[in-house]
Amino acid sequence: MLQLPSRIRNIGIMAHIDAGKTTTTERILYYSGYTRSLGDVDDGDTVTDFMAQERERGITIQSAAVTFDWKGHRVNLIDTPGHVDFTLEVERCLRVLDGAVAVFDASAGVEAQSLTVWRQADKHRVPRICFLNKMDKTGASFKYAVGSIREKLNARPLLLQLPIGEAKTFRGVVDVVRKEKLLWNPSSADGRDFERKPLLETSDPELLRETTAARNALIEQVADLDDEFAGLVLGEFSEDFDLLPAEKLQTAIHRVTLAQTAVPVLCGSALRNKGIQPLVDAVTMYLPSPEERNYEFLRWYEGDLCALAFKVLHDKHRGPLVLVRVYSGTLKPQSAVHNISGNCTERISRLLLPFADQHIEIPALTAGNIALTVGLKQTATGDTIVSSKSSALAAARRAEREREGQHRPAGGAERPLLAGVEIPEPVFFCTIEPPSVARQPDLDHALQCLQREDPSLKVRLDPESGQTVLCGMGELHIEIIHDRIRREYGLETFLGPLQVAYRETIVSAARATDTLDKTVGDRRHLVTVELEAQPVGTSSAAPVARFSESVSKDLLRASQEAIENGLHSACLQGPLLGSPVQDVAITVHSLTVHPGTSTTMISACVSRCVQKALKKADKQILEPLMKLEVTVTGDYLSPVLADLAQRRGSIQEIQTRQDNRVVIGFVPLAEVMGYSTVLRTLTSGSASFALELSSYQAMNPQDQSALLSRKSGGL
Repeated sequence: MLQLPSRIRNIGIMAHIDAGKTTTTERILYYSGYTRSLGDVDDGDTVTDFMAQERERGITIQSAAVTFDWKGHRVNLIDTPGHVDFTLEVERCLRVLDGAVAVFDASAGVEAQSLTVWRQADKHRVPRICFLNKMDKTGASFKYAVGSIREKLNARPLLLQLPIGEAKTFRGVVDVVRKEKLLWNPSSADGRDFERKPLLETSDPELLRETTAARNALIEQVADLDDEFAGLVLGEFSEDFDLLPAEKLQTAIHRVTLAQTAVPVLCGSALRNKGIQPLVDAVTMYLPSPEERNYEFLRWYEGDLCALAFKVLHDKHRGPLVLVRVYSGTLKPQSAVHNISGNCTERISRLLLPFADQHIEIPALTAGNIALTVGLKQTATGDTIVSSKSSALAAARRAEREREGQHRPAGGAERPLLAGVEIPEPVFFCTIEPPSVARQPDLDHALQCLQREDPSLKVRLDPESGQTVLCGMGELHIEIIHDRIRREYGLETFLGPLQVAYRETIVSAARATDTLDKTVGDRRHLVTVELEAQPVGTSSAAPVARFSESVSKDLLRASQEAIENGLHSACLQGPLLGSPVQDVAITVHSLTVHPGTSTTMISACVSRCVQKALKKADKQILEPLMKLEVTVTGDYLSPVLADLAQRRGSIQEIQTRQDNRVVIGFVPLAEVMGYSTVLRTLTSGSASFALELSSYQAMNPQDQSALLSRKSGGL
């Protein structure tokens, strides 16, 4: 059942929202023999979109993991969402992938979301291959799409295929490496039937010339990037590139892809069932196996178990199912494991291979594999799992020794965690109420389960009203959480109006002094602190703590953590709107602490003093500024621009993408509530848009005072 690591491929499919990712996945599963019929997103019967909301909306939200075999290789495929509200899902999956397939719409090239996902893959250093999908669509252009990969992604495309025809005339592809044409049988309904023929001077003179030129250019490109291959080309085959064996070229392309100096490009049409089989061949040929990826932390574990829980799903019958990627060692059912992040020991009862909704039980999970575990009740997304606490400590000591040997500063030595997922700050929030007070515990339970699955969903209690507040990444995100609570937990909840998550900062410095003097039992707690709040130029979500020379070093050593806790808690609720305070530095000028004073009292005094200082300073509200990209036909450009001007939008540029115009600009989040409906009406449903958080920017005085009077009027 289990494969050798060299035969495993852990890959993800990533793309813009409508590039055809899920359809591509469906075709791959069909040709690998895992599904008996072809699913279609528009019919709502795809394998990887298995949540009801995904099937209804035709978008992928959760990253379904599917395992299949292809020509002696085991492929673990993760289907990731392309909607900007769910970028955390993508980020989380890139952690566990060894390679990725980036799917592009051949008529649109690189779109806004493709760029975001590509940057995330760069950050995790994931080798990629590109698939230009929808070659059969009107307006599809291979040349344009390749150009946009080169310009917008700053990547070097290696053309391994050329299309035979474009748009309505698209009928197959040319394999540039082997100089063969692949034609799909028009009478075959499912695209399983295709023939591979060598290109001959007699039958295809024009295509052969084009392919030979493309192959020579490919050889030169790869030789520029790979010294070993360059030696081979300049030596044996310098006279005639045609004699160079395809296998030698493929090995060199594999090395270049791994080094991420270039990306292989293939093309096809998933919906018309063309070009998918060669794409899966390319995955097994060019993308790395787990052995070929170098993870720095592995050497500290020395073959002991080290795994990452990268997704939690809730199954009605089995309870929480945790998707785990094993990096080293072996995971077995009925064994106890230690969760470093949660600092707890749990028992795994069963291991299952995921096939979207169906699961096959397995006896063990070895390095490089991905599977579902049953029985982990405490583990949440992003947790690191090892065999025991002592194994974690031994790894920590090895890491510490290595750092000392390299004279690097020791940091986090007690726990060499796999880097957890960076969770973006939510930009929207709204209140959520159960149908009756008696159902509040059920709502709390549902939200707790959903938070374990999705760390970008934050839930907090409003201290003043006692209401539960949902904080999410966008309108769609909150809508889908609301929907899931209804479907999966049978709760008809009520959402309050969506509100924007503002931030606050200060624009002038202010000093404050505070004394806290309390006697609890027979202990006297006495703290006096003097500090100054100042604005900082760089963007910093947490307050920057500084200490002047006059603060005693011994006192600081004993109470620094308590002081910093006080600073952080004071900055959670600002003086204007009760929003988090950012871009602030707090300098502690003097601190006197009576012997025996508890650290909690120090935190409380510092916190109160910071709030005093913030109230004295000149305050400023920061609002989330979104980067907006609207794709619209030329006829509707004017109404779209006029509407954006009313929304306080600033247009950066208007690009031409074949027949469409792409408007790129920035607009405050508060102004884009419900924008999709307005845009649909303005353009008769022909435009699309993508949004992502760009930064927080200061509001102008008029807008700020209007917002404050609205808020105080609404209270």
